[in-house]
Amino acid sequence: MRSVLMLTRLMILGGALLATSALLTSVLACPFCAAVSQTFSQEIESMDAAVIATLVEAPEPSADGAGVEATFEIKQIIKGKDLLKDTKSIKSLYYGEGRKGRDFLILGTEPENMMWSTPTLLTERGVKYINDVVKLPATGNDRYVFFQDYLEDEDEMLARDAYDEFANAPYSALHDLKPKMKHDQLVKWLKTPDIAANRRRLYFTMLGVCGSKDDLKMLETMLESPERTDKAGLDAMIGCYLTLAGADGLPTIEKLYLANKEAEYADTYAAIMALRFHGTETDIILKERLLESLQLMLDRPSLADLVIADFARWEDWSVMDKLVKLFKEANEETSWVRVPVIRYLMACPKPEAKEYLIELEKIDPDAMKRAQTFFPFQSQAVPTRADGEKMAAAEKMLAMADVDDNQLPPEEETEAKADVAPVAADVASTKSGQETAMAKHTVTRDEPTGDGDRALAAAINGNPNTNDSTAQAVGILQRIQSTAIPLVMTFALMLAISGILWNPANKTSL
Repeated sequence: MRSVLMLTRLMILGGALLATSALLTSVLACPFCAAVSQTFSQEIESMDAAVIATLVEAPEPSADGAGVEATFEIKQIIKGKDLLKDTKSIKSLYYGEGRKGRDFLILGTEPENMMWSTPTLLTERGVKYINDVVKLPATGNDRYVFFQDYLEDEDEMLARDAYDEFANAPYSALHDLKPKMKHDQLVKWLKTPDIAANRRRLYFTMLGVCGSKDDLKMLETMLESPERTDKAGLDAMIGCYLTLAGADGLPTIEKLYLANKEAEYADTYAAIMALRFHGTETDIILKERLLESLQLMLDRPSLADLVIADFARWEDWSVMDKLVKLFKEANEETSWVRVPVIRYLMACPKPEAKEYLIELEKIDPDAMKRAQTFFPFQSQAVPTRADGEKMAAAEKMLAMADVDDNQLPPEEETEAKADVAPVAADVASTKSGQETAMAKHTVTRDEPTGDGDRALAAAINGNPNTNDSTAQAVGILQRIQSTAIPLVMTFALMLAISGILWNPANKTSL
């Protein structure tokens, strides 16, 4: 019973630590990659002790597959020598058939009454890998040169850990690694059809750093291929292609995915994400040229909502009339375009936008309500009602709105589509049982990228002057709050767990 409770506590703590780690790395990590799990470095860092131990005694496995307590002899103390002192052996829950004589990585926490994690089986190369990892610098080129050698390693556990290290790495780290990147090896992996989509995303991102125009022919063949396996990790593939081709590559992407009304939704969305990446993270292609490509989506009304926020963020007010036309011509299949159009007009500083808002509210007052509901603060950019009454406060709108719990609002439908599409594409393009991970769907920076971001923040907070220092402060404060609050809540949860579950007064009941 004691061992089961210990394992439960470790799982709870591990979940809290993983959530914290994800929050800390999501802003700076590789733009198209997502870590599969915590790395060995993260796990060891989060625990009080880490040992490599040999299984010396294991009871027969239970019939129901539950863990059994096994004895391990400590072979090497990786972390926590001052805590373990002269400890020679430990006991931990063990699952599966006995592997007597094999080495395992075992992590421990709570020094006063050390609790040990489920052992992780290591090969001889795995033991050497762990010893090398703990000696690496926390950042810098030497760290990623080391992990590069283990990408697609024959030991799948080591390959996965190396990938996760790169997935958590700052995008700038890839550029620093450029002189030591193995270009030919990356190309070989990208031509291998059974490489998982999440790893292909990393390799495309790396090729975008170390590749040249000589790689464009290979990329174009993949882009034009009818085989789904060739398009795994398409968002990163397009990002790589545009990195190497520059603006000259946009006509190909426009033809295949943006202007092509027969293109699959997942492929079109991947192209949009790649353009969004270049608009926020690089200066390879002028933002004005990227906007020209995104404007093609306005000729596909059912998908136009995917790019409207980008027009507002990047301050492209030239599409205002076209968006208003989409609003007026919307039908049941394209009705979800209406709320994003209203939000665009709310952020637009031009006087015509206010006039359009008055006109469009007469056409669809419910869309205006929904736009206000999801902009929870009253905005000065929103005009008075046509009959002269002031718009109700957000709280009153929430009470007045009739929401069918079984039907997502149009904007939520759009978000759901965006979340599902890359997954569907990856499932179709990878073998059964392979681990895949979605690309990060939003590439942002730590600070507002320009007046467009501040305009959106001002529309939410009711500040019509998007160019003054107050508006800038509001945008920055919101970003700080959105990052700090989840972190504080996570650490508070961890402290609460520690206080409730690990209080010494409770140990006698274990």
